[in-house]
Amino acid sequence: MTDEPNKLPAAAAPSADAPLTPSADAAAPAALPEGELARLTDDIIAALKTVYDPEIPSDIYELGLIYKIDVADDRAVAIEMTLTTPNCPSAQELPTMVENAVASVPGVGEVKVDIVWDPPWDPSRMSDEARAVLNMW
Repeated sequence: MTDEPNKLPAAAAPSADAPLTPSADAAAPAALPEGELARLTDDIIAALKTVYDPEIPSDIYELGLIYKIDVADDRAVAIEMTLTTPNCPSAQELPTMVENAVASVPGVGEVKVDIVWDPPWDPSRMSDEARAVLNMW
């Protein structure tokens, strides 16, 4: 785990600076070409940035709620995300919003979203952009 906001080890979560990597699955089709994986990565992150927590005026990606994005060779996308609190009133709707946003990306296959609680979310996971929006300097 790093101390940088919204920057997690590659095995734990994506960042805007690090490309996503496809799953290792021996039965999967040939690996996605690097250019196509980069395009999907950029488009998935852009889609995630359209999803806002209804109670916080910042998108879920910049809030640091996305812990892991896995793009498989068959273009299936698995996302691990968390919520700001287990009692989040948006717990029912946010995962569906994430699934719908990512599924709308051209070239993406099946999308699966899992809510995880470990590690728990805290404000240190927010990007500088989210801190600025929330006036948390």
